Amino acid sequence: MSMPLSGLKVLAFEQYGAGPFGTQYLADMGAEVIKIEPAGTSGDYLRDIGPYFIDGDDRNSASSIFFQALNRNKKSMTLDVLSDEGKMILQKLVQNADAVCNNLRGDVPEKLGITYNQLKPYNNAIVAAHCSAYGREGPRKNWPGYDYLMQAEAGYFSLTGEPDGPPARFGLSIVDYMSGLTMSFGLVSAVLSARSTGLGRDVDVNLFDTAMFNQSYMAAWALNTDFKSERLDRSAHPILVPCQLYKTKDGWIYLMCNKESFWPVLCKKLGREDLCSDPKFLNFAARQSNRDEVTKILDTELMKKNTSEWLVEFGGIVPAAPILDLKQSLENTFLNDRNNIQHLKTKKGVDISLLKTPVHISDSEFQDNTAPELGENTQDVLNDIGFTDDEIAKFKKNKTI
Repeated sequence: MSMPLSGLKVLAFEQYGAGPFGTQYLADMGAEVIKIEPAGTSGDYLRDIGPYFIDGDDRNSASSIFFQALNRNKKSMTLDVLSDEGKMILQKLVQNADAVCNNLRGDVPEKLGITYNQLKPYNNAIVAAHCSAYGREGPRKNWPGYDYLMQAEAGYFSLTGEPDGPPARFGLSIVDYMSGLTMSFGLVSAVLSARSTGLGRDVDVNLFDTAMFNQSYMAAWALNTDFKSERLDRSAHPILVPCQLYKTKDGWIYLMCNKESFWPVLCKKLGREDLCSDPKFLNFAARQSNRDEVTKILDTELMKKNTSEWLVEFGGIVPAAPILDLKQSLENTFLNDRNNIQHLKTKKGVDISLLKTPVHISDSEFQDNTAPELGENTQDVLNDIGFTDDEIAKFKKNKTI
């Protein structure tokens, strides 16, 4: 069977993290994603970011492992979209595409001519998906913006880290990733509508809105009650107890007894059934009021065994996880059981390992490819939409591509 997004063609004016992360989902699902990178430049500046490169000293424009992690299964073409020839080529590309997307500053898409109103004369069903920092309207539309800035302003720093330490960001660029994925979700949704109605539209996503929306139930609490956010010891949940780090004989373990039914099971596994009937620990509200005492008791009991031993005891019964560093997480036997690491070869035959997309599609055959070199597919893309080799040679001479 074909992949779910086979037949979807997306033109991506993208760079760095948010946009490429989102469109990689599309490419992994079978869409044809064509990165359109400025002619006469080094393209997406992620291509040059190290410190790790897969080809050593024999570098090319796709050698950055950072770039490879966000751009597999895509095509690349170069285009000076502001030149007269470039505008003409873009028009023809749009006539043969389902969507155009970007993750550029809010005021840039209109300057490049890639909003829906600018593109609809060439394809009334085209979808124009935008992922900016602060939106394409309002006082910040021309502001540059990045993930960590959003985390700071959206309250993440106030939720992360230990109470006595300085405010801390989340360890990954989670706002970038969520924003890119949200953009791709909006893009596919709008394409479904366009295919049934013949009418495309703009789809707008921005990092700030996404960062705020991720507050979810905590925002609902704060909007409707007197709840105030705080940073708790040991990365604890604000109301559910036990749900935090606990000490073991050789380190730490994270327990998440987020249903009342898990508490008596945990007590039994610890040989402390007496805790189940103690009024101080009878339910979430009681345990929250006595959080410090719960922590002291569980530390005492859990320190009798190593983390690995407790994981065997708790497996499938009490929600628990070890505390692994990044390298350990990639060597996790469960990750290998899931077959979640793919091993690819670059076009120069160099081995590279990447994490697979988390969307598992049954009964589909798909051959993963490493990220493209800059402009690698320009000739083929232009041939596909009807330009001759002579015309393409002229474009190259004029530095349009």
